[in-house]
Amino acid sequence: MKIRMMAAMLAASAALPISASATDLEVTHWWTSGGESAAVAELAKAFDATGNHWVDGAIAGSGGTARPIMISRITGGDPMGATQFNHGRQAEELVQAGLMRDLTDVATAEHWKDIIRPSSLLDSCTIDGKIYCAPVNIHSWQWLWLSNAAFKKAGIEVPKNWDEFVAAAPALEKAGIIPLAVGGQPWQATGAFDVLMVAVAGKDVFNKVFKDKDAEVAAGPEIAKVFKAADDARRMSKGSNVQDWNQATNLVITGKAGGQIMGDWAQGEFALAGQKAGTDYTCLPGLGVNEIISTGGDAFYFPLLKDEEKSKAQAVLAKTLLDPKTQVAFNLKKGSLPVRGDVDLAAANDCMKKGLDILAKGNVIEGTDQLLSADSQKQKEDLFSEFFANPSMTPEDAQKRFAAIIASAD
Repeated sequence: MKIRMMAAMLAASAALPISASATDLEVTHWWTSGGESAAVAELAKAFDATGNHWVDGAIAGSGGTARPIMISRITGGDPMGATQFNHGRQAEELVQAGLMRDLTDVATAEHWKDIIRPSSLLDSCTIDGKIYCAPVNIHSWQWLWLSNAAFKKAGIEVPKNWDEFVAAAPALEKAGIIPLAVGGQPWQATGAFDVLMVAVAGKDVFNKVFKDKDAEVAAGPEIAKVFKAADDARRMSKGSNVQDWNQATNLVITGKAGGQIMGDWAQGEFALAGQKAGTDYTCLPGLGVNEIISTGGDAFYFPLLKDEEKSKAQAVLAKTLLDPKTQVAFNLKKGSLPVRGDVDLAAANDCMKKGLDILAKGNVIEGTDQLLSADSQKQKEDLFSEFFANPSMTPEDAQKRFAAIIASAD
C-alpha cells in the first residue's frame, strides 16, 4: 500500500510540549463557500492571537476533491501543518501508516474526554487507544431547508414534513420553482439518501444497514420505501442544474427552489445572505418526520513533522480549536453545533436551538463517515450519483446494487 510504503520517509519525534513561539503553520481544508470562509476566519483569528500564524490552504471543490490532494501531499513527503477531515475513518490508513501525530498528550492536558460530547466524536479520533484528531464541530445531515418566499409565491403553506413537501411539488413547478435543489456532486445525492433513510425507515433500520452491515435489511421492504422516496427526490430535483452544494442552497435563498436536503452547514449561507430562521426560511430536522440528527462533522489531523517549531505550533493549534471562545465563534458562523458540552450558545438561531435540543435529548445517530470505510462510501457515492443523474435506473435496480455494496462493506 502506497501510504504504508511512504511511512518511513516521514518518521519524526513524539509529541512536543506547547510553546508560545511564533510559527507559520499551513492548514488545509475545503471550506470555500461564503459562510464557510467566514467560519474558518474565526479559527485563523484565534490561532493568530497565540502569536503564531495560520497559513490558509483552502482547496476548492468540497471534500471529494480536497481529500485526495491532502492525502497525496502527506504520503508524498510534503505534509501541511494540519488538515481537515471528517472525523471518522477518512484518515485511518494514514494513522496506521504512522504518518499522523498522536495528540493524546494535548487531549489529556486539556481534558477532552470530559468536555467533548457526544463521546463518539472523540472515539472516532481514537485508534489503538491513542487520539489522532481534534473534533471542532457536530455537523448533522438531517435537515430540510425551505424557502418561505417560494411557497408564498406558489400560494401554499410551508410544509411541515417530507410528505407535505412532496405533495407541494406540483404547485411549486406551476409557479416556475424547482421543488428540490440538489447539486451535481456525488456526496450530495448520497447524503440526501441517507437522510431519507432515517426519516422514512427510522433509526433502527439505519443502524442495521450502516452499522451492522445487514445486507438482508438493505435488500428488504423498508429500504424499498426509502428508494421510493429517493425516486421522488430525483424527480423533484430535475432542473437544478448546479454543481456545488452552496449553489443549490442559493437557489433556496433566492426562492428559485422550494427546498434542499443538506447538512446544517447550509445555515452559514443563509446567515451570510442576511436571512433569518423562521422568517425567511424554515428548517425541518429529520425532514419533519423523525427528529434525529447525525453526529458527524469535522476534525483536524496533524501530520508528523520534522520541524520542531512547527510541531510545537501544532499543539497550540489543537488546543486553540477546542477553546470555548473559539468553539462559540466558529460554530455560530458555520451553522454547526459545538463539540464542547460546556459552552454558552445563547446567540444561537431558531434552527441551531432545535439541533441543540435534539442533541440534549440524545436523539442522535453516528454519521456514515464514522460507520463505513472511505472505499465503501465511494461506492455508495458512485451509485447515487448515477441514480440521480439517470432517470432510467429504476429504484429496484438501484436497491440491488445498494444491497451488494452493504454486503461487502467494511
